[in-house]
Amino acid sequence: MGEGSAAKTQAEVASLRYGLDHGLTVIDTAEMYGEGAAERVVGQAMQGYDRSQIYLISKFYPWHATDKLIRKSLAASLRRLGTDYLDLYLLHWRGTTPLTETIGTLRALQNEGLIRAYGVSNFDTLDLAEARAVAGGKGVVANEVLYNVAERGIEYDLLPAQKQSGTTLIGYSPYGSGNGQAITVPQPLQELAAAKGITAHQLLLAWVLRNGDVLSIPKASRPEHMAANIAAMDVQLTSADLQLIDTYFPAPTGKVPLAEI
Repeated sequence: MGEGSAAKTQAEVASLRYGLDHGLTVIDTAEMYGEGAAERVVGQAMQGYDRSQIYLISKFYPWHATDKLIRKSLAASLRRLGTDYLDLYLLHWRGTTPLTETIGTLRALQNEGLIRAYGVSNFDTLDLAEARAVAGGKGVVANEVLYNVAERGIEYDLLPAQKQSGTTLIGYSPYGSGNGQAITVPQPLQELAAAKGITAHQLLLAWVLRNGDVLSIPKASRPEHMAANIAAMDVQLTSADLQLIDTYFPAPTGKVPLAEI
């Protein structure tokens, strides 16, 4: 977001505000997205809203994971977002900085009131266990990873491990990547969506939301997309529906390396 024309940016702001006006409360962004451009869009969209009613997530680059650079990144993100704190701050993916330093700094920022909580992103099972084992690691409240019908590897071990430890699973890219057409939906599943009076995209999102244990964060750059995403929350999938989906997108039967976009 924020990398197109003024009209496109206006539509993006309108989309975010539509979501806020219709009961959504979580906004996920990062310094990486458009090198700050997306954060500026989010900041513009939040103007005039009660900040305490918005759960704001941002992420920092792994090469900004030292004490000094995390603080610099956070200050820049807060400035672009027009706020004085984040509800959740995530290490975007693992880099070379020791986790003890990164998590220690995040805990300090939490104590200083600049962030309310902290976590990680793109961490597989062993990485997450290592992060939670360092000083302050029990404060890692969330891990944000790729999760959609075509990328189910986390169901084998990461998702159960996060449930056991009480670590929230944030799933990004429920439609795949790019323009949302990355996942090819087979004809029988398109027919299933049509029979339910929904789009194939809504079917994909409803599937991710089916168990209520994943916070999915689909991009919606226009109000009509946001409305469709909201409507997908009400879609009910039967056991027969899920079995049909499993036919084309089966669950993992063994360990799968963590997929990323």
